[in-house]
Amino acid sequence: MPILNRAAELQTEVTEWRRHLHENPEILYDVTGTAAFVAGKLQEFGVDEIVTGIGRTGVVGIINGRGGSTGRTIGLRADMDALPVDEVTGKPWASKIPGRMHACGHDGHMAMLLGAAKYLAETRNFNGRVAVVFQPAEEGGAGALAMVQDGLMERFDIGEVYGMHNMPGIAAGHFAIRKGGIMAAPDKFTIRISGRGGHAAQPNRAIDPIVIGAQIVSNLQIIAARNIDPLESVVVSVTKFISGTAHNIIPPDAEIAGTVRTLNEAVQDQTEERMRQIVEGIAATHGAVGELRYERNCPVTVNHAAETDHAAAVAREIAGAAHVDSDVAPSMAGEDFSFMLKERPGAFIFIGNGESAGLHNPGYDFNDEIIASGVSYWVRLAESRLTD
Repeated sequence: MPILNRAAELQTEVTEWRRHLHENPEILYDVTGTAAFVAGKLQEFGVDEIVTGIGRTGVVGIINGRGGSTGRTIGLRADMDALPVDEVTGKPWASKIPGRMHACGHDGHMAMLLGAAKYLAETRNFNGRVAVVFQPAEEGGAGALAMVQDGLMERFDIGEVYGMHNMPGIAAGHFAIRKGGIMAAPDKFTIRISGRGGHAAQPNRAIDPIVIGAQIVSNLQIIAARNIDPLESVVVSVTKFISGTAHNIIPPDAEIAGTVRTLNEAVQDQTEERMRQIVEGIAATHGAVGELRYERNCPVTVNHAAETDHAAAVAREIAGAAHVDSDVAPSMAGEDFSFMLKERPGAFIFIGNGESAGLHNPGYDFNDEIIASGVSYWVRLAESRLTD
C-alpha cells in the first residue's frame, strides 16, 4: 500500500500546522502555547479524551476504535520542544523568537501525528484505542521519563509504544530501523583535578593540574581503543578543559568535562569504571586528587524485536521494500523515548528528511514533503496493530 490518499489530501493543512509550530518554538517544559495548540486541534478532530499536564506539560489524546473504549491501546509519541538556537534559514516561516528554533524537527513530528490523529478520528478503522502522546522536554529534560513517572502507561493502559524521528541524510520519505539498540545512552561526565598552585618558573614546587589533565584526556581515548570489545561501540569525547588565570601561574585545579555514548549497559558500566580508574590513578601518581562525576541521563533506545518487525513491515507498505533499511547502523545520539521503551514494548523508526542541514543546525528545516509518508505510517501502524 503506498501513501494513503487521505494523508496526501491533508498535506497542505498539516504543512500549515507545521509551519505555525515552527514560527512559535518553545523550550523544554515551557511548551504551554504548543500544548494548547495541540490540544485545540485534537478537540477539533473529535478525539474522545484529551488530557493535559501529563509530565508537567504533556498532552495525551485517546481515539476509540469501532468497538468503543474497549480493547488494547497503543501509544504513538511525538516530541514538542525546540532548541536554544538562532535560526538562519531565512524561510518565511522561520522562528519569530530570537534564540529559539525547531532545529530538530519536532514541529514536523507533532504535525505528522496530528495529521494521523485527524485521520484516525475520522475513520476509526481499528479495534481498541490509540493514544497520541505529545511529549515535552526531549532535548535534555527527560520529558519522556516525566510522563512515565506521571502514570502515562498505567493511566491510559498503553500496551505498546512507538516513536518516529526525521533523519537528514536518509532519502526523503524512506525509512530506517533496527532491532536492539538504535540510539545511544548519552551520559555526561565532569572531572575535577585538585593539585597545588605555584609559580610557573618553579614547577617542582607545584602539582600541575594541567599536565595531569592532559594525561587523563589522552588516556581516556584508550578506553575505546584498548578496553572495550572492538565489536562494541563507545564514544568518549572531552569537550571542555578549564584551568588557569595567567601565563606565569600554575593553577591549583582544573576541570574537564564531556560525554560518553554507549549502546548497551554492560559497556556503559565498563566505561564508567575504567574512567574512574584512569582519573583517580593518574592524579594519585602525581600527588593530586582526581574526582569523576558521571551522570547517566536517558538509557539506550532499545527496539523490541517483534514490534520492530511489524514497524518495518508497515514502512515497506508505505515506501516500498527498496526504501526501507531494516538494519540501519545505530546512531550515537541520544533519545529519551528510551524511557518509554523500557516500560513497554515498541519501536523507534527514522523517516528520511532528505539532503537537508543536520539536526541541531541553525540552517536546518523539516522537509514538508515527507508529511504524507509520516501520516500514512502512523495510520497504518495503528490500524494494523489493532485488528482484533
